[in-house]
Amino acid sequence: MKQTSRQVAEHATFQNFANCYVREVSPGRVIQHWSDPEEAVDCIEWVLSAQQATLRAEVVSHSRCGPHRFGRAWLRRSGEAGWRQAEPLAALQMLLQEAYRQLPEERSDRLRGHELELLGRALLSYQQTERYIDARPWPADDDSFIAAEQSLVFGHALHPTPKSRQGMTGWQEPAYAPELGGNFQLFWFAADATMVSHKSVADLSAPQIAASLIGPETAGLKLRDGEVPLPMHPLQAEALLLDPEVRALERTGRLRALGPAGPAFTATSSVRTVYSPDVPWMLKFSLPVRITNSIRLNRRKELEAGVAMAKLVGRTGIATANPRFRMILDPAFLTLDMPDRAESGFEVILRENPFAAGAARGKVTVAALTAEPLSGEPSRLERIVRTICARDGAHPALVAEQWFRRYLDCVLDPLVMLYDDYGVALEAHQQNSLLDVSELYPTASYYRDNQGFYLSRRHRARFSLHVPETAGIGSLFYDDRDIQDRFAYYLIVNQVFSVVARMGHDGLADEELLLRILRDRLEHLARTTGGVGREFVRGLLDRPTVTFKANLTARLFDVDELQTDNERALYAPLPNPIFGLTASFHGDGSAIAS
Repeated sequence: MKQTSRQVAEHATFQNFANCYVREVSPGRVIQHWSDPEEAVDCIEWVLSAQQATLRAEVVSHSRCGPHRFGRAWLRRSGEAGWRQAEPLAALQMLLQEAYRQLPEERSDRLRGHELELLGRALLSYQQTERYIDARPWPADDDSFIAAEQSLVFGHALHPTPKSRQGMTGWQEPAYAPELGGNFQLFWFAADATMVSHKSVADLSAPQIAASLIGPETAGLKLRDGEVPLPMHPLQAEALLLDPEVRALERTGRLRALGPAGPAFTATSSVRTVYSPDVPWMLKFSLPVRITNSIRLNRRKELEAGVAMAKLVGRTGIATANPRFRMILDPAFLTLDMPDRAESGFEVILRENPFAAGAARGKVTVAALTAEPLSGEPSRLERIVRTICARDGAHPALVAEQWFRRYLDCVLDPLVMLYDDYGVALEAHQQNSLLDVSELYPTASYYRDNQGFYLSRRHRARFSLHVPETAGIGSLFYDDRDIQDRFAYYLIVNQVFSVVARMGHDGLADEELLLRILRDRLEHLARTTGGVGREFVRGLLDRPTVTFKANLTARLFDVDELQTDNERALYAPLPNPIFGLTASFHGDGSAIAS
């Protein structure tokens, strides 16, 4: 019987939480072929000692490197003889309570507050997921850039509350939530030019780019001499207009609220970066909304870093070193300066839009390719592989293997070489990474996000030679051990492992075979790199653990990851699934399991 959207959302919410629990709290005990239900099933069992109960969750599909696919759940209380089926959200709540009761920290009112906050966010995530399942603004087979961006109804598979969004009301969501496919005009302010800070390494200055976004309507907005137009997300504009210091500036006439104007924009998967198919720029705003872990703010250092990195890319040619890899740059910004504030809230990043007009087809975020599909539907990745099979008359396993190799050509090789050659590592997680699959097989990858650059301190003098201002942006530079831990998480654990797990769950390829192919590629890179890149690759090959981001742990303590001073505490070790693997090969170089 077809599941309702409520049932699908409940199950997805439990599955996300349970996968986080397995990684961060307890892996549980694997029970194979349990026959207490009507048919034999494989399960993971957790003893919930603090609640005197035992919980079992059916494992429909196991993954060595990614999230499992869970099915039904059963509960047995202490002293009871039999098992009874548990509702997904009831099972989630039991895991949540147990997680808090297993913490070494003494129970306190503060910790109880965190527990209730997390439960509230989990329920909010469930409610949002149900709403997004019902909406489906794009056909499932639409392969355009924005359709993929707005297709992520379930969110990050290893986050306990992937769709929690606090600060956006139900009546605002149809316009501003990407999953609902709405659109809106930007809200415009006019500011005294002496109060506006801006930089650009694009062909136009940031104020010129801003003015171009509203085109002939600029005159209609009645800009005065000496004023600069400031575009703003409507949600952020609402918050700013309630700010007493902003209202005081309005009274002086140095800042004026002009209202909505210009073309329609729509939200990308990050919510705060917006896109219009006929505009050569995307815009990234601060938003007064807590999305998953954090209030999303553009920090001044990030604005400066985006421009500095765009300049570095232009002067070194690192974005053109490999034809299969491209960077989407943030080469301009503008903001309003306000006394005694590091950020005023008016910070806006101007990002290149390589997906305007006819260039949008087949440019798909990896998060959308690997996302859990709705019941009865194929994932985007499975649909692509099976389309190739039908076109070429090839077996799915062979196509999947070839697809994975070409994916590594576009993603793994260029990013490792970039780090080895230039000391630049990227926060290349699923959402920041896009593939060109317009020809079905991957032909190129794209990277976006000015918050995600890690520059090796070993190369600091070299960076300063090309772009002197990088020396003053301390947040860009890291020790290589820290870089390699984070790079391993974002590139390998978050992104590459998601592709491996997706192919495994979809029955396209054996996970172990794909992991062997990955290990062989890393062995090849270890032979062809010679500096920090080789250190990174050898760490992946030789260490029994690999770093992952502990999203549940961050939520247990209600940590805003963008505000914490101890970012290292957000990461934890995970058994490395490629450690100790070997690969054997056919004469043509293709790997076979041994």
